[in-house]
Amino acid sequence: MVGLVDGGAARAVGRLGPGETASGGGGGEADHVRRLHRHAPADHQCTSTLVKHIKAPVHLVSFPFLLLIPLLASYVSGIASLHGSGVPCSIPDALVSDRCVWELVRSFDQPQRYKPFVSRCIVRGDQLEIGSLREVNVKTGLPATTSTERLEQLDDDEHILGVKFVGGDHRLQNYSSIITVHPESIDGRPGTLVIESFVVDVPDGNTKDETCYFVEAVIKCNLTSLAEVSERLAVQSPTSPLEH
Repeated sequence: MVGLVDGGAARAVGRLGPGETASGGGGGEADHVRRLHRHAPADHQCTSTLVKHIKAPVHLVSFPFLLLIPLLASYVSGIASLHGSGVPCSIPDALVSDRCVWELVRSFDQPQRYKPFVSRCIVRGDQLEIGSLREVNVKTGLPATTSTERLEQLDDDEHILGVKFVGGDHRLQNYSSIITVHPESIDGRPGTLVIESFVVDVPDGNTKDETCYFVEAVIKCNLTSLAEVSERLAVQSPTSPLEH
C-alpha cells in the first residue's frame, strides 16, 4: 500500500469481498465511503476505494462576485422580510470557475483534462445527461486502445460522478466507478478530499489482487494528475475559494 501525507500519493483504504461493506479511513472519510460508495461485488469481482487529499478548493468563484455578496445578502434579507418567507439564493453557474477540483472531475466529456492516459474523447449526442456515452481513446502503454463509457451519476450538489464501462478492447468487464469530492481544510486553507471506488470483473487468468493492483495503479496516476492540475490552476486563477 502507498502511504499518505496531505498532498501526497493516493491511498487505497480497503478492498472488499462479497457481502462486505466499506469502512474507509478517518471519521469523515469513512462516513463518505459508507454513504456514497456502495458496491455489491459478486464472487467473480473485486472492489477497492482510494482517497486523495488535494491542496485546492472544490470550487473557485470569480473575485468580482465576492464583492457583491454583502449586497446580495442584504437584498435577499429584505425580500424575505417583505414576503414573510425565505428566498433561495444560489451562485450563478457563470460565476463559478471551471478551474478547480469538481469542475475537472465532472467533465465527463473531457476526461483528458486531468487523466494522463486519455488521448481523445468524443461524447455521442448533443446533450450531456445520465445515460450519455463517450468514446475514449487510450494512449499507448496500456493494454487497451479504446473504451466506451456511460454516465451513470452526475450530482452537482453532492459532487458525485459515476461511470460504467460498456465496451472497448480492454479486459475491464463490468467496470463501474464512483468518484466523490468533499471540501476539507488542509493547513488552514480550503482543500479537497477526493474518493474514488470501483468494482470490476476479475479476468480469466488473473487473481483479485492482480486485478485490483492494476486498477488502483491507474486510479492513483489519475488522482495524482488531478491534484497537480487543480493545484496549479488554483494558484494561477484570479478567483477565490468558494466554501461549498
